[in-house]
Formats: sequence, structure tokens, C-alpha cells
Amino acid sequence: MILKQKFYTFLFSTTTVFLTASLIRYPDQVLEASIRGLTLWWEVVFPSLLPFFIAAELLIAFGVVLFLGVMFDPIMRPLFNIPGPGSFGWIMGMASGYPTGAKIAARLREDNQLTRIEAERLVSFTNNSSPLFIFGAISVGFFHDVNLGSLLAVCHYVGNTIVGIMMRFYKKNEESHASSKEKNTSFSISKAFQEMHTARLDQLKPVGEILGDSVIHSIKTLVKVGGFIVLFSVLTKILFLVGVSPFFAKILEKILVFLALPADFALPLISGLFEITIGANMIAQVSVDSMFQHAILISFILGFNGFSIQAQVASIISKTDIRFFPYFLSRLLHGTTAAILTAVLYKPLYLNRQVFDSHDIPVTAPAQENVWLNILDTLTQTGPVITFFSLIVATILIYKRSKKDVV
Repeated sequence: MILKQKFYTFLFSTTTVFLTASLIRYPDQVLEASIRGLTLWWEVVFPSLLPFFIAAELLIAFGVVLFLGVMFDPIMRPLFNIPGPGSFGWIMGMASGYPTGAKIAARLREDNQLTRIEAERLVSFTNNSSPLFIFGAISVGFFHDVNLGSLLAVCHYVGNTIVGIMMRFYKKNEESHASSKEKNTSFSISKAFQEMHTARLDQLKPVGEILGDSVIHSIKTLVKVGGFIVLFSVLTKILFLVGVSPFFAKILEKILVFLALPADFALPLISGLFEITIGANMIAQVSVDSMFQHAILISFILGFNGFSIQAQVASIISKTDIRFFPYFLSRLLHGTTAAILTAVLYKPLYLNRQVFDSHDIPVTAPAQENVWLNILDTLTQTGPVITFFSLIVATILIYKRSKKDVV
């Protein structure tokens, strides 16, 4: 045990020294990577996730999640072996993207609405990519192909649902017979409302304080997320500069050739395993005859989440007793499942739609505006203002509370 701890000390210290030395050796490239990660967080991630994080905190505080728990318990238990409140994490995870699912699972665990094993099951399949990222950034932004978004979205969300169904058997034999909540066998609106009403009465804080807590907790989490985005943007660049990524890419090339995929995808795939946005952009730039290979690899890295997202999830659940390994295992499973679904559904969901659209839309017709791209453009323009204003509000709230505590 002592030897193991010494090994970890040596590993962490040498890794930190290596990163510091790389920062000094490649200052210009590191600064560029850092700005790229910060811009992504500043313009898109923070303003797009903040409303969902605040809403999630408020819905949990006012008992709405318990209302949904009673209503959806007959669905969630047979499918995922999770109590009804888990449906909130499932829905919000699909709507807003990662790491919302982990954030909600951790909150539900802190409130004892889920057992440890149930929370681990929930985390495993609720960290989805958002529709905005799939349709706006990847499909239209990187590939300039609206139809690709439908294929990626279906394979991504269906694949994660399949993972959730498979994870229902996780630790089933070790699970306590006494669940976190009493099992419901039927829908009951009156019981659901009573649960919500009781939860609201149990809140001893005034509404203003609850609102303040929701804003502060959400912004603190998003600041932490921003740090990880910048860190892994820099780390990905450093690994490329020192030759680590190209080295593993050479090994990965042989695996890709065995799977009948072009070897040129090796380095972009390595980058995607660390950070999805960078990897997806690099994959889009590889020239091949068919979109088939692009779609399979994009589906895999979307399901895997990338080490950057995984680090964010690990940080969020670290304050609870939720273990990280089930989530990591489910990411490998989701990536593989989504890639297989992409291969199976490529023709009906992509090729057939391409043929249909080419016959249905005249060549002289004006290009269709994509709603997701419009949303992404709007976020890019207004996102920095929202982020800056939110940080100011959080600073003021924290300052007032600190002064109040001193008094």
C-alpha cells in the first residue's frame, strides 16, 4: 500500500513537472491553445449551460424533481432500475449536454434520492452531447451537412439509452433490498403533488436565498468546467508538440486499417479521445470518398465523451461517494454502441435522405437556414456578455454573503 502511494506521488509530480516544462518550452503554441479553450467556454459553454444548471437547482429545491419521480417511477425502474427522480437527469442531460447529467446525479445523491449504485447507473447514461453541439457545431459547422446531424443524434441518444438499459444490471446482486425510495406501481398525480409540496415545505431557506444559492452553485461548477476545457485544450496541444500523440497515432493506424478505416484518421481520433471539439474538427478535415467513415468515428468520440469531459464528470462526482469507473466503462460501451448503430443506420438515415433532398429541392433554390447554426451564431455573439454579466452577479452575491457571515 505504501509502495503504491509512493508510485502515485512520483507519477503526479513528474507529470506536473513535464507540463510545466512544456509550458516554458512552447509558450506561443500553449497560449494559442489556451485562448481557443477559453473562447469555447466563454462564448458557448457557459451561456448555453448556465440556464439549465440554475433551472436544475431550482427544480430540485422546490420539489419538482420529486413530482417527476413519482410520475416516471413506473417507467424508470423497469428500463434502468433507477427511481423516478432519475428521469430528470435523463431529460436534462439530453437537452443541455454534458456534464449536466453528472451534476444532477450528484445533487440527487446528496439529497439521498438515489442510492450509491443507482447514482452510478444514472451517471453512466445521462451525459449526452447537446443537440446544439451535434447539429450546430459538428453537422453544419464542421461538415456543412444538415442531414448528418440527424444520423449522429439518433445514434448518440439511442446508443446511450441502450447503455442505460444494459447498466440496469450493474451491481444488481450487491444492491440493498431497501431502495432509496418506495417503489411505485402506477401513476398518481395526487401523490406526486404531495411529494412536491412536502419538499417545498422542508426548504427552510427563503426564496431569495434559494435563488442566490442556485446561481452561485451553478457558476462555480461552470468555472470549474471552464478550467478543464482550457487545461485539456493545452494538454492536447502539448502532447502533439512533444510527439506523444503522433507516436500513439502510428499504433492506432494499424487498428484502423484492420477495421477497414483510413489510417489518416489516427491522429484526429487520438485528439478526439482527449477533446471532442478539436478531434471532430480534425476528422472533418480528412478527405475521404464517403461520409461513412467520418460518421462512425464522430459517433464513437461523442459517445466516449473525451478525457476532458470525463475529468469534468470526475470532478463533479468527487464530492459524493459515486465511483468513476462505472461511468468510464459506460463511455467505452456507448462509443462502441453508437458506432455500430451508425454503421447500421447510415443508409436509411443519411444516404436515403440525401437522395430524397436532391430530388425534392431544386438546384436554384436558396440555401436553407439551419436553426441550430443560428442559435450557435447567436451564442457566439452574445455569449461573452452573458458570461461576463453572470460572473459579476456571482461575485456580488459571494461578497454580500461573506460580509453577512462576518457580521
